[in-house]
Amino acid sequence: MSTTTVDDALRVFSPQLPLAVAYSGGADSTALLLACAEKWPGQVRALHVHHGLQAAADDFASHCEAVCAQLQVPLRVRRVMAGHAPGESPEDAARNARYEAFRVLAHEEWAQSAIKSIALAQHADDQVETMLLALSRGAGLPGLSAMPASWQRDGLAYHRPLLQVPAPEVRAWLARRGAAFIEDPTNTDERFTRNRIRARLLPALAETFPQFRETFARSAQHAAQAQALLLEVAREDLKALGNPPAIKALQGLSPARQANALRTWLRDFHQAAPSAAQLEQLLSQVAACTTRGHQIHLKIASGHVTRVGDRLQYTA
Repeated sequence: MSTTTVDDALRVFSPQLPLAVAYSGGADSTALLLACAEKWPGQVRALHVHHGLQAAADDFASHCEAVCAQLQVPLRVRRVMAGHAPGESPEDAARNARYEAFRVLAHEEWAQSAIKSIALAQHADDQVETMLLALSRGAGLPGLSAMPASWQRDGLAYHRPLLQVPAPEVRAWLARRGAAFIEDPTNTDERFTRNRIRARLLPALAETFPQFRETFARSAQHAAQAQALLLEVAREDLKALGNPPAIKALQGLSPARQANALRTWLRDFHQAAPSAAQLEQLLSQVAACTTRGHQIHLKIASGHVTRVGDRLQYTA
């Protein structure tokens, strides 16, 4: 099975222009920026998010400024505060801060450029790491779907054009061009689970299953298709159940469809993600709700699901 190269990936990548590239200065985003700038000269912008989480952050920004000046690619640097709130992981806080920075840069600071597309540089190894993390946490289909190649957020089209390209190929592509990039020291710190996966598990997988990147990618695609089908079923069920859902109608569904519908209701209408234990408790209470006097009051995410008359209600 042939390896997908950076050039292969860019050949089929066709975003709406002008395009903004999320540029950290690292190897992956450097390769993406160079490839996009070569393919669409004058149509590419660079976005650098300054997290301020390590002493070298200012040096990273300076490096990006120098490279973009050489490439004649306009660059915007956005400083963010990536501290996490109670109950929020540092990774989620940093990710949300980045997306907010991209939104502001695209819609406000660069509004005159009419940017509609943003490219991110995650590659095939990142996809495998994401799947392994999901497996380790007992994730369902949304987690096993890993990272999508394209999606919409805040009125912007996001793309990951390198998602089929292995990390070694990205480095080889850069080496052939003699391109300079930053080595982020935190990427080798094995106190972080993702870095331990990268350093220990990926080499073992490569030795045991040489085509693991391609097969994991297929599994992620299958999971994503199955999740899309479950979402379609849930939304059809919710049309019949109503919003908020009627308990008696909910009881008429199989337990699996009840769980699917409730999970989707909580996420779509209340931005709440129940844990497996919380959802199991809720299903048990729905099943037990056979008399008018039976009450439901369960903690779900940051709010509560209660019984109000013949329906379920969620209050944050």
